[in-house]
Amino acid sequence: MEVYKKSLFCDGKIRMVQGAILALALTVFLGNLMMWVIMPTFTYYQKWVPVLVASTNSTFFDIQGPIMMNFTLPILFIAVLGCFYVHLEKKKSDIVTSSSCCNKDWLKILKKPKIIKPLGIVTWIELFFLAMFIILCVWYFSAFVYFHYSTITTYAATKGVEVWQARIDRLALVIGLTGNICLTFLFYPVSRGSSILPLLGLTSEGSIKYHIWLGHMAMTLFTIHGLLFILFWTVSGRLHEMLRWDPHYISNVPGELGLLVGLILWATTFPAIRRRMFELFFYTHYLYILFMAFFLLHTGMFYACIMLPGFFLFLIDRYLRFLQSKRKVRLISARVLACETVELNFSKISGLEYSPTSVMFLNVPTISKLQWHPFTVTSNSNLESDTISVVIKCEGNWTKKLYDVISLPSPVDRLDVSVEGPYGPASTHFLRHDTLVLISGGSGITPFISIIRELIYMSSTLKCKTPKILLVTVFRNTSQLSMLDLLLPLIGTPSGCSSDLDLHIEAYITRENEPAPEKTEPLRTIWFKPDHSDAPITPILGQNNWLWLAAIISSSFALYLLFVGLLYQYYVYPMDHGTNKVFPYHKRALFNMLFIAAAIGIAASAAFLWNKKRSARETKQIQDMADSGKSINSLLAYADQELESLPQQSLHKSIKTHYGQRPDLKRILQEVKGSSVGVRASGPKTLRHDVAAICSSGLVKNLQFESISFTW
Repeated sequence: MEVYKKSLFCDGKIRMVQGAILALALTVFLGNLMMWVIMPTFTYYQKWVPVLVASTNSTFFDIQGPIMMNFTLPILFIAVLGCFYVHLEKKKSDIVTSSSCCNKDWLKILKKPKIIKPLGIVTWIELFFLAMFIILCVWYFSAFVYFHYSTITTYAATKGVEVWQARIDRLALVIGLTGNICLTFLFYPVSRGSSILPLLGLTSEGSIKYHIWLGHMAMTLFTIHGLLFILFWTVSGRLHEMLRWDPHYISNVPGELGLLVGLILWATTFPAIRRRMFELFFYTHYLYILFMAFFLLHTGMFYACIMLPGFFLFLIDRYLRFLQSKRKVRLISARVLACETVELNFSKISGLEYSPTSVMFLNVPTISKLQWHPFTVTSNSNLESDTISVVIKCEGNWTKKLYDVISLPSPVDRLDVSVEGPYGPASTHFLRHDTLVLISGGSGITPFISIIRELIYMSSTLKCKTPKILLVTVFRNTSQLSMLDLLLPLIGTPSGCSSDLDLHIEAYITRENEPAPEKTEPLRTIWFKPDHSDAPITPILGQNNWLWLAAIISSSFALYLLFVGLLYQYYVYPMDHGTNKVFPYHKRALFNMLFIAAAIGIAASAAFLWNKKRSARETKQIQDMADSGKSINSLLAYADQELESLPQQSLHKSIKTHYGQRPDLKRILQEVKGSSVGVRASGPKTLRHDVAAICSSGLVKNLQFESISFTW
């Protein structure tokens, strides 16, 4: 009881600090939003800009300084605050937090799902930010049109063109400026280790749809932007402007090259091409590097600082992923199922912790050296301290090739594999619910395996009360029932644990009207012999990874400012103010790109090498044990022991199988009892939408819904 009170007190202090962090982050965000709102107005250009220009008579940053202060620095500061917020979230006591805050989640209403076509399943929080983004775009467009069109006669006379031609010119500019808003937010959803998304209760996997929407919007606006300028140059007899590379203003040539690269990238993102020719889509997506380089050369670094923070954070995340992916990891074993599904078990150090429903990206060079594919982590970091597992079902060419290699009668002894991750939510509080309803279709059951294993750990090891679990799973045929065997891990399951877990499974077989005569192929375990160079999976930045990420963001941006300051002090300022020459804009952009890459490389590499050195001892111990054969032998012996003690019979008794029908989801959810019922849906889009519609209909008041989707 004393320990419980102490934990409750500590969690209360953590919540207070987190509340202060959220309040500070919100204040900074509102200030940054005010700058976006005020920018396209006369007030900004007639009153603020003169003051900013006068205040930037500096030898260090020139006009780039206040732009970074107004648009770049606030977002990076919020990202650092987010790192501290998520670090504290992971320090919370799951038991105390979950049990004490039941039914007190003030965000519960904002997290209720809504189905809006074509957006799909969205929460009120997401709708709020989506509406705010649309309002910002509309305001930005209309205010800039009013600003430029109010002086269109003067501009036309200065330009030497007709007024209607000048209108086309200014409209093209405004559309390009509006497209930059989409580009500003484009990279946040694809930063897998983002510290900003958790502040909003989002994950990168669940936010991919926003990246897709923003990409389509940005390319649509940029395409119209380019076509309107070509139209203006044509009607005004200035087609030679297409070949203009102005060293002291907007450069047209890199803008046109960037648009061409963007169109190639954009063409492969549509579902019809992406799903049929995934490799083409995957490889052309790397053209974003050229696109961003040409964009910076086109606009210059002054204006690019507005969209810089999202891209800066993405580059940090991307470089850390690159460092992690360079190591070959230790693949221990695989469990092959009859339904063309395989579970891969990797070695990891005990310090690698992750939450249920996390995902890990895999690369197998023998299949494809460039392709990376995400898979759900099914293991539990507490229950299985030395291993981490993912489940892979054959649903494409890449997964089919991998399954064929592993499931051969004489499988390979070793397989080269690289990983990125795992990535997942900062925390999951399942204990706040009385009942947990998990609804899946096909391979959508995989994230629920990690949830059930987490509750097994809480029930058997922590001896705490766990919610009742109803698993409703839909399969096509009987062979897919073998996926339920993965609910219990290969090793590490405490004996008799399932007796403490109130688990009931309703399995629906839709394409068979009666049970198969017998199980044609039993679950088969394959043990690999890793090479000495294969290393266990380690956390890229150690156990305090969020604090290290905050240090990387801060130090890399400080280094970047130092490099830029030295450039302006010794080269740009003397040239701009000492002679008739002006330091070319494209050279400034090139130097800034170099400085960003160097600053991120130095800061992230230093943090990575420091944490790699700290985990080297445990890594060497695991490698030495594997070389001596003790690791594999102990795992085999332990697995044999576990196979005798695992309560498979108890698990099978919990399964009720229905043939030739689909579940009546409305009836099932209405019959669930409990003051707080957590509903999770994973699988096909129609299934998730049906569950979300029932939960948001108001027929049952105690349902709290969450969709789990990894498809894009």
